[in-house]
Amino acid sequence: MKMHVGKFEAVQRLNGFDWRVIETKDTISVIGLGYVGAVSLACLSSLGHKVIGADIDAKKVDSISWGQSPIVEDQLGDLLTAGVNDELLTATTDVSRAVLESDVTFVSVGTPTSEDGGCDTRAIKAVARSIGAAIAAKDAFHVVVLRCSVPPGTTLEIMTPIIEEVSGKRAGEDFGVCFNPEFLREGTAVSDFHAPPKTVIGVTDERTANILKKIYAPVDDNPIVTSVDVAELVKYVDNVWHATKVSFANEVGRLCKPMGIDSHKVMDIFVQDTKLNLSPYYLKPGFAFGGSCLPKEVRAVSHLAEQLNVSVPLIDSLIPTNDQQVEEAIEMVRKTGAKKAAILGVAFKPGTDDLRESPVLELIAALRAEGVEVTAYDPAIVPGPHIAQQFEYMQHASPHLKAVVDALPDFLKQTPEEAIADADAIIVSQNGPAIRSVMRSKKEDAAVVDLVRLHAEPPACSRYAGIGW
Repeated sequence: MKMHVGKFEAVQRLNGFDWRVIETKDTISVIGLGYVGAVSLACLSSLGHKVIGADIDAKKVDSISWGQSPIVEDQLGDLLTAGVNDELLTATTDVSRAVLESDVTFVSVGTPTSEDGGCDTRAIKAVARSIGAAIAAKDAFHVVVLRCSVPPGTTLEIMTPIIEEVSGKRAGEDFGVCFNPEFLREGTAVSDFHAPPKTVIGVTDERTANILKKIYAPVDDNPIVTSVDVAELVKYVDNVWHATKVSFANEVGRLCKPMGIDSHKVMDIFVQDTKLNLSPYYLKPGFAFGGSCLPKEVRAVSHLAEQLNVSVPLIDSLIPTNDQQVEEAIEMVRKTGAKKAAILGVAFKPGTDDLRESPVLELIAALRAEGVEVTAYDPAIVPGPHIAQQFEYMQHASPHLKAVVDALPDFLKQTPEEAIADADAIIVSQNGPAIRSVMRSKKEDAAVVDLVRLHAEPPACSRYAGIGW
């Protein structure tokens, strides 16, 4: 049965009288309750929609059903709690029921790197079958919105045909299909949802476009409506550009350092050109890029180009130059002669507990392999089964990191003070108040390898080394 919930009243003055207009808001199901799914679920409920989260992971479902965030993400827990308390937000392991009881379905399942280096779409195919079965039992027009990072063609050539086959219905006539890429930064995802840099709606029919425009109207009244394949590629291009910016800045740092030129002063001038150089974000020398998006999507675009027999040498060079930045950090630690090293910051980005393809794991693996005793601290990471689960996402991309991920709970300390207590070298990969504070209490003779530029003016000290300055 189709449901309309989350109604609100708007008062309109007409001919001297107040008229109350009741506007219905679509009920939205969100399939896949990882970073994007959980944030979308919470934020859509905050806009007044009734939302139903669905995931095969019962622990995530239970957590969200109680209004608790399954991940570390600013503001997310408060929004989930509010959604549950307002009876707008529920979660289930029954995907078909979620689709049946909603008007629009957002799909945010994982698309990790496959064994051949491309994009693993198995989860999308499985969800498409469940959606098709549910749509078959519905009379109302239902919209399916894919939000995963995927190669062009995935929405219309992989997901849509499965839904059509299972449901016996046709896209654009009986149900709508949309590709709606997300541009959420981990750590600021809730804020980014409510103040998006852009909203891209890739569709094949106007009815679907209008439904999505209405959903996003409270946060963006001027979305970009385009074709599905353009929307798919925009997401990849955005993330490959971000990966390019990180690698470009790091190469500038490697170039500047042997000449005695301060790379940050160079880049401070470079980023003042916001007309041509676009944005200062990412454009500072530092450590390697990582996470669930950039490495995976650089590989995916290289894989796509190879299939098309197109030469993309800069894109192909991004992973090697990123690996070189990890090697740079390893060599810097080697030069300290340390036997005991403390790592401050393990997740790929501060403010998250996301370990997926974190370059810090590569650094730890190399140091342990060379016999260095490693301790670590990260304010957002709590030992538990979720650490091993994150390895499953990157098992094809980084199989050699399994031993480090398995051992992480053993050498992860509860405080930064514990981590650095006996360290000969301290490797700083995150810049936060707790980390800056603890550095003042370190052993006097401990070497510091700075991967994040802790200070605007680096200390003139022989025991301090910055990776690109």
